Amino acid sequence: MGLIARQIEALGIPTLCLSSAYSITRAVRPPRASFVDFPLGHTSGRPHALDEQVAMMTEALKGFEDITQSGDIKTLPYEWLADHSWKDAVMQPAARDDAGAGSDFRLPRFDTPQYQFEADAEVADEGCPTCVFLTGSTDTPI
Repeated sequence: MGLIARQIEALGIPTLCLSSAYSITRAVRPPRASFVDFPLGHTSGRPHALDEQVAMMTEALKGFEDITQSGDIKTLPYEWLADHSWKDAVMQPAARDDAGAGSDFRLPRFDTPQYQFEADAEVADEGCPTCVFLTGSTDTPI
């Protein structure tokens, strides 16, 4: 996220990243970022809470005016729960069995691209035609 944002900024286009992973955002140092202390996957607000989502986006976008130092992160004034108890489940290390192995419930990883539909695979292009706006040329995508 931060690497792409810096490339886009180098072309003169202002960027702002909205993040719910502070340590990762701090590490990649995007030019501007707004942080919300919500669970991953809920960066723009709670599901079906349109008023909150609009307020969060409005506050986040003020970062274009408020953030004057490259790499600064503006923390938005929203809380998922007042007591932060939601973090207990997501911040704990995975449980270990007697052999010391951790639980891993992720889907298997593949060495080749995976597509939801066959039509997606048919139109996929290794040349990344959507990246063309970054170079100004259809011949040399980034």
